[in-house]
Amino acid sequence: MTESLAALVGHDIEVVSLAQVAERLGVPRTRVSQMIKQGQLLGVRDDDRWSVPAAFLTTDGVVKGLPGTIQVLRDGGYADGEILRWLFADDDSLPGTPIDALRSDRGREVKRRAQAMAF
Repeated sequence: MTESLAALVGHDIEVVSLAQVAERLGVPRTRVSQMIKQGQLLGVRDDDRWSVPAAFLTTDGVVKGLPGTIQVLRDGGYADGEILRWLFADDDSLPGTPIDALRSDRGREVKRRAQAMAF
């Protein structure tokens, strides 16, 4: 992905580097890269730097339900940029954004929407 996160999601969001993600999760940086490849996290490459939305992380790790949501949408043919846009798009039926809903433990609602979009 070569677009910035702001260009993808339509507004500025807080981002963290892979090194910062690794530090927060207590894992090597290479593990964070692997998590992105495997769809447990999404990131955007800006030149030679990767950024991950800070909203994808909690004090305990990756937001519960995020990896499953990413996988459902990837399986449905969505590209990572489209998934990022969707996660940060306002949805009046949630209300808020899908990532906000995941962060507030409303993952079932988000997963249902993702499944409906993917099929």
